[in-house]
Amino acid sequence: MARDTLFLLERSYTGSDGAEYFCRDCVEVEGLLALYPELAERMEIVRVPWERPRTAVVQAIGQDEQNCPALVLAEGGFVNTQEALLAALNERHGFPQRSS
Repeated sequence: MARDTLFLLERSYTGSDGAEYFCRDCVEVEGLLALYPELAERMEIVRVPWERPRTAVVQAIGQDEQNCPALVLAEGGFVNTQEALLAALNERHGFPQRSS
């Protein structure tokens, strides 16, 4: 049975200024995965490097859609904006909704 695939950026990267940075949207989703591991098991999770092209993401949803996090739906299509992704995680996998 096909499962949804969630693409996340690796933990952090070092910028040209020497500082370390993280993706706040990916960290928010990583927090959900850590708090609800039983729900995380319902999907394939792939962590990809920050550098572009992000080959695995390109292969799944195309060259122009490399934003992460991205949820590729088992039946086709994807979401890669934070609000739509969180809504899909709630509706499709039972994660709680974010409060305002």
